[in-house]
Amino acid sequence: MPEFDSSIPGQPRQVHLAAHFPGVNNTTVWSDPASGSHIEFDSFAHLAQTAEAGFFDFFFLAEGLRLREHQGKIFDLDVVGRPNTTAVLSALAAVTKRIGLAGTLSSTFNEPFDIARRLATIDHLSNGRAAWNVVTTSNAFTGENFRRGGYLDYADRYRRAEDFIDVARRLWDTAAGDGSFTHASDFFDIAGRFPAGALPGGHPVVFQAGDSDSGRDFAVGSADVIFTRHSDPESGRKFYADVKSRLARYGRTEDSLKIYPGVSVILGDTPAEAAERSREVAAQQVSEAGAIAFLERVWDRDLSAFDPNGPLPDVPPAGESISQGRVKHIKNAEATIASWRQIAEAENLTARELVIRVSTRHSYVGTPHQVATDLAEAVRTKAADGFILVPHLTPGGLDEVVEKVVPELQELGVYRTEYPDGSLRENIGLPAARTAADWAAARREARSTAAAATDTTEIGVAGTPDAPTRELKEVG
Repeated sequence: MPEFDSSIPGQPRQVHLAAHFPGVNNTTVWSDPASGSHIEFDSFAHLAQTAEAGFFDFFFLAEGLRLREHQGKIFDLDVVGRPNTTAVLSALAAVTKRIGLAGTLSSTFNEPFDIARRLATIDHLSNGRAAWNVVTTSNAFTGENFRRGGYLDYADRYRRAEDFIDVARRLWDTAAGDGSFTHASDFFDIAGRFPAGALPGGHPVVFQAGDSDSGRDFAVGSADVIFTRHSDPESGRKFYADVKSRLARYGRTEDSLKIYPGVSVILGDTPAEAAERSREVAAQQVSEAGAIAFLERVWDRDLSAFDPNGPLPDVPPAGESISQGRVKHIKNAEATIASWRQIAEAENLTARELVIRVSTRHSYVGTPHQVATDLAEAVRTKAADGFILVPHLTPGGLDEVVEKVVPELQELGVYRTEYPDGSLRENIGLPAARTAADWAAARREARSTAAAATDTTEIGVAGTPDAPTRELKEVG
């Protein structure tokens, strides 16, 4: 990647960083002596305070509502324990001063009044630093933990999520007055008084992680920040341009929605040392048992008889999932396995080496100056607005980044040297919170315009039979 040139005319785009504390992960190196607890408060405090020392925007806490299982047993290579998100963030509010506190909370297995009140409490305790990563939960396995059971259809999950966010924002709006509210919709019929008082941040910042076409529209119509998987600059620029191009339809400016990909950083004193360290970490991230478990989730069958240091299993996939509680990203097992066989044969890889090859990717590898330069270049070329750093060690995995990369970013003139005064919203560079009514009106206008365009193009425009059709995508 080209050297970042901070002398380019005009104010250079500023890099923003955030810290990810895993609640669901497959990247942690458990065998490292520096790997600590994922449930003890000292671990949460260490990562949050380290990030705050580096002027990070926010601390991001992932969450899972049920421990994942593999072949009917708790998957012991995963995080074993997931404390309540809002309880942890409330405690962190007392041991931090400026960093944002973002938590993942499901809109499928919660109720808006309860979530709105918990987030309002964190916002008060932290003086305006609360944020909410809205997720929809897709499986009946998780639903078994809840009275409702089961799960919502795909379209209903997103419709409920949109309505859920809308209700929460309406409640936060009433907090500036007497708290009175009434809301009736397909999913919620509630009335009462919201007992929180005016929030310091107006509204907690809302995150979303949709990547499908409808998911992107959902984010543009309802979120302040997108947490994306598009970590490499090329795909990041395409994602960034597509999402930002949708904002005008919702009456929003480019700066009103921030995009943060999740990335990993591996450092070394020289490029060669960093590359070698990356290879070592990748090997640690995929143990022999981990490699077999990874392959079993694709083959959907017991592969314990196969040697991870031998060739790929010579059996076909079974087609019935043996892993529960995780998203199945590979949709066509046969095609994927065929492509892996070609890679393994061409590169003479064992099964474990193949898993390392296809499942681990460290986003930024190099010296501190190289990494800082590459992060700055990605922001300058609009591949991202900021980055959520996902460490392979908890809780000390970001110590080196704060110590070595942050000063390099500051030297480039693309990173703050102190926190601005204000709430998390101002810290990130977002405009003032819009009311729930404004959000709803903007969505109605965008969908009305899209529907009108669809009606027009169906009959052709100005006698042109091949006029392109723009389909109105429902959220879901």
